[in-house]
Amino acid sequence: MTEIKELFDLEKTIAAPLFAGKTYPWEVLDGIKEFILQLGETLSPEEFDHPEEGVWIAKDAKVFASAYIGSPCIIDHGAEVRQCAFIRGSAIVGKNAVVGNSTELKNVVLFDNVQVPHYNYVGDSVLGYKAHMGAGSITSNVKSDKTLVVIKEPGNPIETGRKKVGAMLGDRVEVGCNSVLNPGTVIGRDSNIYPTSCVRGVIPANSIYKDKDNIVSKR
Repeated sequence: MTEIKELFDLEKTIAAPLFAGKTYPWEVLDGIKEFILQLGETLSPEEFDHPEEGVWIAKDAKVFASAYIGSPCIIDHGAEVRQCAFIRGSAIVGKNAVVGNSTELKNVVLFDNVQVPHYNYVGDSVLGYKAHMGAGSITSNVKSDKTLVVIKEPGNPIETGRKKVGAMLGDRVEVGCNSVLNPGTVIGRDSNIYPTSCVRGVIPANSIYKDKDNIVSKR
């Protein structure tokens, strides 16, 4: 339930080569920065503006003047970065993705058509194709005791070796408003998270998360 092949359609991201040779999505987190810098140099200047060192923005993307775009960053075709968005760096924003007002990104891959449109924090995370985070929902990427994050797959806990791991959202995941995804949360494809949830561990694909004791399969 936690492998890249089970979570993501790699044809739906400019970052597909970043995942090559890796099993789990959190394995890409250390390489996002360098990947952006390498890929950016290959992007066509006819398609991408290069307003500053380490930043590439598709000419048909819409970036509001009040948004902050930190290096390194790639914003792909048709994406929209709205008012007061704060992209701290090491961020790949996919085609037609939406980064909303006052949303903060740091060390992330947003696949194509992802929406984080209202007051979201997404850090050290990977969001699959058409994943959507409702208003105010966030990824928590550091444990309160600062110990290394363990992915709590049932019967198979996986050591990440990382202090910072946010959430891995499979394709078409829907996260309800004001939810918190705790460090190392993995949500399978096509699952829905109820609003105001506090989620940890691994949520199977095609599920509805109502609370930690009430996770049901979709019919």
